[in-house]
Amino acid sequence: MKTIYSVGQVNRYVRNMFTQDYILKKIYVKGEVSNCKYHPSGHIYFSLKDETGLLSCVMFAGQRRGLAFRMKDGDRVVVGGAVDVYERDGRYQMYAREITLEGAGALYERFLALKAELEEMGMFAPEYKQPIPRFIQKLGVVTAPSGAAVQDIRNISLRRNPYLQIILYPALVQGDGAADSIVQGIRMLDGAGVDTIIVGRGGGSIEDLWAFNEEKVARAIFECRTPIISAVGHETDFTIADFAADLRAPTPSAAAELAVDDFAQVMHILDNYRERFRRDMRERIEHQKVRLEQYKLRLKYLSPESRLRDNRQILADYDDALRSAMKNKLQQYRHRLGIYLERYQGMSPLVKLNQGYSFVADQDGRGITSVEQVKPGDRVEISVTDGVIRAEVFDSRREEWQK
Repeated sequence: MKTIYSVGQVNRYVRNMFTQDYILKKIYVKGEVSNCKYHPSGHIYFSLKDETGLLSCVMFAGQRRGLAFRMKDGDRVVVGGAVDVYERDGRYQMYAREITLEGAGALYERFLALKAELEEMGMFAPEYKQPIPRFIQKLGVVTAPSGAAVQDIRNISLRRNPYLQIILYPALVQGDGAADSIVQGIRMLDGAGVDTIIVGRGGGSIEDLWAFNEEKVARAIFECRTPIISAVGHETDFTIADFAADLRAPTPSAAAELAVDDFAQVMHILDNYRERFRRDMRERIEHQKVRLEQYKLRLKYLSPESRLRDNRQILADYDDALRSAMKNKLQQYRHRLGIYLERYQGMSPLVKLNQGYSFVADQDGRGITSVEQVKPGDRVEISVTDGVIRAEVFDSRREEWQK
């Protein structure tokens, strides 16, 4: 019985065969670039061709750091990556991870090997990176004394801070002895007391930039006590010095901007701080004045003199109130006394006496109201309107007066 497979099964089987092939996992292929297209997503699609055939290739956006130049049709390159099968279309292609121009292949191999070795030693570890000081007074520059790089650094630095002191070490940046010259420049400026060092040069091929890929330069940068900014080549150029430096700048001009703060902007910020400080001080002073007035009022209210004065006023008010109350009370008593006088006037003995009545009392002054109180021979006093009559009782009799 025949075994029948689907298209997907066949493609998957072929892909597994490619995956199991060790050679195809990491392979370098040289050829001429054709049909090169930069996709908006960042991927690069192209083909490698020679006189014998054609190989489809793709470099995904995440691998673009492995491309140090802008590739175009006709370039002769060496592509490193893996060959695999794209299952959906059933075709194989090369997935590029690094691309170099054909003449630079050997140097690039040395670059990758040294980069991996130094990275394994920890020379690129972020914990060893020194922060770049924001405000500097002295800037050290290790580069060629002539050329666009030093002019760009000088012009931009002095435009951003005209009071900056720039110390240039005129180093060889290409050819024999360039690496030693760069190392000597770094060490000399490190001992000169500069605040930041820029090490770099303008763009060029990998051969032109090779001095900055030497291990001795990387070690000099790593051992330098002064923060170093690497500015080698163009934005797409990467060297060992870039990884060893405390900060990488894409160009020498960008390095100057990163190293030197804009003096005018700093002064503008200081002016803003000064104005904000003055405004805050004015507001604080006004606030404290208001608080001081409140404290003065409170102290005035709580002072002993004020309290004595208030207590005197209170006592005066109490005195007035007491006098008024006593006056009212006396007035009430006078009124009540007048009523009592009117009420008891009719009961007064003098009034009765003036009406023709008399009052009889014994010698002790006790009033005699009954015949039982006297006997013949007792002496009595009879009070009349105009005086007192002394008499002796001769006799007495009882009478029943009609009431």
